[in-house]
Amino acid sequence: MTDTTPPAPEPVLSAPAAAPQPRPATPLLDRVSGPADLKALSDRELRQLADELRSETISAVSVTGGHLGAGLGVVELTVALHAVFDSPRDKIIWDVGHQCYPHKILTGRRDRIRTLRMEGGLSGFTKRAESAHDPFGAGHSSTSISAALGFAVARDLGGDPGDAVAVIGDGAMSAGMAFEALNNAGHLGSRLFVILNDNEMSIAPPTGALSSYLTRLYTRGPFQELKAAAKGAVSLLPPPMQEGARRAKEMLKGMTIGGTLFEELGFSYIGPVDGHDLEQLLPLLRTVKARADGPVLIHAVTKKGKGYAPAESSADRGHARARFDVVTGEQAKAKSNAPSYTSVFAKALIAQAERDEKIVAITAAMPDGTGLNLFAERFPRRCFDVGIAEQHAVTFAAGLAAGGLRPFCALYSTFLQRGYDQVVHDVAIQRLPVRFAIDRAGLVGADGATHAGAYDVAFLANLPGFVVMAAADEAELTRMVATAAALDDRPSAFRFPRGEGVGVELPERAEPLEIGRGRMIAEGGRVAVLSFGTRLAEVMVARESLAQRGIAVTVADARFAKPLDRELVLRLAREHEALITIEEGAVGGFGSHVAQLLADEGVFDRGLRFRSMVLPDTFIDHASPEAMYAAAAMNAPQIEAKVLEVLGVASLGRRA
Repeated sequence: MTDTTPPAPEPVLSAPAAAPQPRPATPLLDRVSGPADLKALSDRELRQLADELRSETISAVSVTGGHLGAGLGVVELTVALHAVFDSPRDKIIWDVGHQCYPHKILTGRRDRIRTLRMEGGLSGFTKRAESAHDPFGAGHSSTSISAALGFAVARDLGGDPGDAVAVIGDGAMSAGMAFEALNNAGHLGSRLFVILNDNEMSIAPPTGALSSYLTRLYTRGPFQELKAAAKGAVSLLPPPMQEGARRAKEMLKGMTIGGTLFEELGFSYIGPVDGHDLEQLLPLLRTVKARADGPVLIHAVTKKGKGYAPAESSADRGHARARFDVVTGEQAKAKSNAPSYTSVFAKALIAQAERDEKIVAITAAMPDGTGLNLFAERFPRRCFDVGIAEQHAVTFAAGLAAGGLRPFCALYSTFLQRGYDQVVHDVAIQRLPVRFAIDRAGLVGADGATHAGAYDVAFLANLPGFVVMAAADEAELTRMVATAAALDDRPSAFRFPRGEGVGVELPERAEPLEIGRGRMIAEGGRVAVLSFGTRLAEVMVARESLAQRGIAVTVADARFAKPLDRELVLRLAREHEALITIEEGAVGGFGSHVAQLLADEGVFDRGLRFRSMVLPDTFIDHASPEAMYAAAAMNAPQIEAKVLEVLGVASLGRRA
């Protein structure tokens, strides 16, 4: 990215750290406790500060893991913004926020920068509760211009004073929301600054006409010839404006037919400028801060991973990293004992597509994260990366389905939220057989609350005609891919978490499941646990522990939240004193549907004790997935305690 919607592929933070490495010497950075300290530095010292800030960012991320390349790409821009503007009075809003590590270092959080994305540590994104210098929280892309415009208009109407600056990447600009905000900002005419951080690359190479347009702006011959002239003109921008600066700007504008897109939307457009050259950035920002009376867009060309060779040379420019060795760039990733759910999904989909040429796949700027990069290698004409545009992805998939194909729309749960209206209006109402492959279901770890896949079951299972599944293990996932492929008369979705499977044997050829039919896992006595999704492994650990206490627990895997296996649910209710459901989702999902069925059938009138284990009604801060599920009270010890509670066993030492 520079800034894109997608969580980044989750770096492995549990791997052992590399050997301790000496920290870089940072004499100027050591003098900076907040943005105000930059005002006392000369431009030459600011250039040195940028070099030290880059070294400190690399050093910190080598210890913690996290997003690296995006932050390295905005080091000079970060220094320039804080040297010119007055945070927190002026609001600097980083789109997505994964490029904010240098910003955090300069805004009083350097002493905690080596706690990034760790339990109790700094968030990997901007977060209002963390610092006054984070005026607007982010984690998803394309929100910054809308938020900045809100700050600007609030200022104009007597709210908080100060300027608003949105920093948005070319990848994030592919989302419709960014253009909605630009259009509104141009219409309102409020003083507002938008910096287009154009590095030609989001998590994956940016897709679409906009990216091509931005690339043409600075790769055409005329611009290459004008680079020196433009740099000289920028240095003359402070008042009084020189004729050379005016001519250079007009020449740059003339490279596009009919003026720039942004000026047509009502913005004063400046650029392209070198986003790594403080000799350009500092006078330019000082001038627009002093003179602007309306919306201004500055087009800065940057390089993701700038200044760190291992990041610059990697395919994703160092987007997401586990802990790594600073000298070699080698990451300290834990060795996998089982395939990841994402890779199992990708291979299962490829297997289905090999037998069915009508199967196509869609992703929204996350081919690697969703495993569709593997599908694209095998079927390049049948795989579509639509950019950061989930709304379009969903309706595009609906059109493909209406046109006779069998689309699989692969999105993270947290990003599917962005296309919910399209799921309802364009897919569900028309009963189109779009298959939603929902990755990163449940709690995801270091990316925290903005990326938690907590809500998809609740917002999909309430839609008429939808089939909603959750895989308990990787073998079940392959069968759910086959099930979705075979469903041609209604929409469907299946969800699976990030990380590794449980190591079960995969079928040579996956067969479709019977729609709405769960499975019995283990027979027991007084209490039954009905699991939906991958908490089943924790349920089985709890069952073994309970067996040591003389409590035999029945365990079943629901497989389907919709349609429910009515026969299985009612049998469990009929044959047990107590029934517990468990799912990796928020209230209103699977357990709520089970409770509705039991209420409709009058089961509660006969005294069934019922409990539903769901994610708590709060946003859980970033930590390891294991720690987050412990905070959610959904690991084996908490499941065991819930069984004892519902049976009325007061002490873990008592036998039932």
